Amino acid sequence: MDKAVALELRGVTKSFGSVIANNNVDLTVYKNEILAILGENGCGKTTLMNMIAGIYFPDSGHILVDGEEVVIRSPKDAFKYKIGMIHQHFKLVDVFSASENIVLGVKDGTRYNLKEVNNRVLEISQRYGFNIDPKKKIYEMSVSEKQTVEIIKVLYRGADILILDEPTAVLTPQETEKLFKVLRRMRDDGKSIIIITHKLHEVLSISDKVAVLRKGEHIATVNTSETNESELTEMMVGKKVDLNIHRSEPVDPQTRLTVSGLTSTNHDGIKVLDDVSFTARSGEILGIAGIAGSGQRELLEAIAGLQHLDSGEITYNNPKNGEVVNLRDKTPLQIRDLGVRLSFVPEDRLGMGLVGNMNITDNMMLRSYRRGHSFFVDRQRPKDLANEIVNSLEVVTPGLNTPVRRLSGGNVQKVLVGREIAASPKLLMAAYPVRGLDINSSYTIYNLLNKQKENGVAVIFVGEDLDVLIDLCDRILVINSGRITGIVEARGAKKEDIGLLMTKTERVVIDTEEENNG
Repeated sequence: MDKAVALELRGVTKSFGSVIANNNVDLTVYKNEILAILGENGCGKTTLMNMIAGIYFPDSGHILVDGEEVVIRSPKDAFKYKIGMIHQHFKLVDVFSASENIVLGVKDGTRYNLKEVNNRVLEISQRYGFNIDPKKKIYEMSVSEKQTVEIIKVLYRGADILILDEPTAVLTPQETEKLFKVLRRMRDDGKSIIIITHKLHEVLSISDKVAVLRKGEHIATVNTSETNESELTEMMVGKKVDLNIHRSEPVDPQTRLTVSGLTSTNHDGIKVLDDVSFTARSGEILGIAGIAGSGQRELLEAIAGLQHLDSGEITYNNPKNGEVVNLRDKTPLQIRDLGVRLSFVPEDRLGMGLVGNMNITDNMMLRSYRRGHSFFVDRQRPKDLANEIVNSLEVVTPGLNTPVRRLSGGNVQKVLVGREIAASPKLLMAAYPVRGLDINSSYTIYNLLNKQKENGVAVIFVGEDLDVLIDLCDRILVINSGRITGIVEARGAKKEDIGLLMTKTERVVIDTEEENNG
């Protein structure tokens, strides 16, 4: 028996100026189905979903719901046709409870009764297997609980078609599996679910069908059971891609950085780093795993001289002269003046890494320009470097004079990572360097990090994909609430064990060598 069609797009096109985001896209979503949307960064996935959700309006084409053509000009219109979108960045009021956030903005002509809302939220939770306290405040919740509130919010409004944008980006493996069980129950209850994700193994695990977009066009929709990672990647990129991370063994690893007892408190008096100790070695990639907001950013910023510390030591072994240098509480410029070749790819790439209004060449100059160096600035070398990065990392840009704020997020990331690696560091710290990048670009970055390791660089890599951390790194440090809960050897590690460490508050697994150093 054929499934009923829930949603259909016919010839949908959307342009932004001269850039065609979606070109004549046909797409069909069935009831009782989970459809994954795959494609390279900038291929038009999010734009297409935003048109279904009423955030953008198509230039041409038709959208049909239950076989009837509809006009969706706003998220309110989308809800009228029982379509709800759960965005990657949550839209919740921290001081409100779960139920207050869920009912916020609902206008059904009656005054809402919070007790009735709580009961309705519990009813939805029990039906699909959510675990949520309707009275709990948002600021008291974990990331997965906040996501649950967002999903229940659209279900409360009667959504039968749900769109989830990168729903597992900030979840542990255990939380991801719980979410997938809930999504399968929703599918079996007649819901249509669309997921945007970069993680191929999750696509194969959760979806019934996969729709592939490339350069704004719909390439194909295939049954998940009849495809594999290599085939999907080839459809996304248009050519065969090597999906293997070629990790080499560390050669003569030497201690490059020693961190001892780092403690830091934020403006609210909360410890963002709590007695953190570890070593980073040359010719090795040290991975850092943790739920988003567990102290990863603060830790890297402290080492880079951007975060105030209450206590602790950061010492750097200079490979040029063997000198041991104290980095504690020094500014980034002082750290460079000490001869420390430290590169930092921050999490906030435009806020801290690049200047959005500057073009690519000028952003290259930021890495080498020194105040008082010369009245005249040499622009040729930065221009050559910009050209090299654009070509080697396949940065999509109209030209070197384009302001970086006009590039897609993935292309901004390529410019930043390329510039930092070109600085020939001895210690390279990279926070989420592939966030927002497509599969092909991500593996290019992984290989670049591996080359740095083979050149004797000590690499610290903060990632969110545990499969990649296990395949790429030599050791993995796990952090939660600013505290190290374990350090494990990556070879042979199981992501379920790392996921458990990500939820612990006390250190439960210790590498003996780290224990002696700490």
